[in-house]
Amino acid sequence: MESRRRSPLMWLLLLPFLGLLWVPFYNQRDPMLFGFPFFYWYQLAWVPLTSLILYVVYRAVRDDR
Repeated sequence: MESRRRSPLMWLLLLPFLGLLWVPFYNQRDPMLFGFPFFYWYQLAWVPLTSLILYVVYRAVRDDR
């Protein structure tokens, strides 16, 4: 059980944190998507991506008792 908790897939959980950590990277207007500035749609894109990452990691490390 301990090896599952230390799965290499757990590193995927850092992606949303790192993707949103450095605000100057995405603090810009262009490119716009459906009229939304990059600043907004970049952050909103992380919501489903984070959910997908959490699902993948959960399925990999869950205990099937």
